[in-house]
Amino acid sequence: MGLNRYEAKLIGGRNVNLGKYEGNVILIVNTASKCGLADQLKELEALYKDYKSEGFIVLGFPSDQFRNQELDNNEDIKQTCSINYGVSFPMFEKTDVNGPKAHPLFKWLKGQKSGLFGSKIKWNFTKFLIDRDGNVIKRFGPMKKPEKLRVPIAKALG
Repeated sequence: MGLNRYEAKLIGGRNVNLGKYEGNVILIVNTASKCGLADQLKELEALYKDYKSEGFIVLGFPSDQFRNQELDNNEDIKQTCSINYGVSFPMFEKTDVNGPKAHPLFKWLKGQKSGLFGSKIKWNFTKFLIDRDGNVIKRFGPMKKPEKLRVPIAKALG
């Protein structure tokens, strides 16, 4: 699987090799807690709770690259996501998803699946679905509600 090539820091500072999630169906999402789409965090949490026993996980990567819609402090992000949206899935430190400082994971994801307007991520809550073998099988735009992802997730879970 390709994910073992990437590391990222969880909020709190612990570095994690993303190969840790190998064998699961993974939904990677760039999030923003002050975005008008932030209610998607509740839906993402519902998906996580409903499917985690089958080997599904959501990985949240807060990003402040779209009109500064993320809080400044990583601990504030974690607290807001937990208290306001009930998030219990792993949340990573603020991450660049575009540009020269983009995290290598997002460079890889964008290279695997382009969006409607090319590979660049256009907004918060772009979602990448990865199968158990580490293949990026689908990219979903920000307006695609997480609730609408149940069929592709169930299919990927087999």
